[in-house]
Amino acid sequence: MPINTGIDEKSRGAIAEGLSHLLADTYSLYLKTHNFHWNVTGPMFQTLHLMFEGQYTELALAVDLIAERIRALGFPAPGTYSEFGRLSSIPEPTGVPKAEDMIRELVEGQEAVVRTARSIFPTLEQVHDEPTADLLTQRMQVHEKTAWMLRSLLEG
Repeated sequence: MPINTGIDEKSRGAIAEGLSHLLADTYSLYLKTHNFHWNVTGPMFQTLHLMFEGQYTELALAVDLIAERIRALGFPAPGTYSEFGRLSSIPEPTGVPKAEDMIRELVEGQEAVVRTARSIFPTLEQVHDEPTADLLTQRMQVHEKTAWMLRSLLEG
């Protein structure tokens, strides 16, 4: 059945493509954060272990929201490692970094997700896709706050 919500198929496709990149970045950051949760060591172990758990749990919920928005726009959501690898701007870690390097990598990942989300806005604004804009605004707020909190651990 055709979708008739006031946004043409081409625009919905462009938005879904942008959201697919966001989904891949979010999933990649989820995986990296979960990896660091398992493998962090050192004097900040307890703090980081718990912090990373909260972050990957939040990211796990976020991937579902993003994928469901892609589906609501009428397109399949990517869901394989190969698709995520192709679509993501977040590099995989090499080896097991030291705790401070984990924090730096996660700050970079959080900021990458914000940039990806921000890049979708011009298309949204042209077609007045407020539901996607709302989702992106919420995601950007979470990632900017998380990046700030992580950066704070590196100061002083």
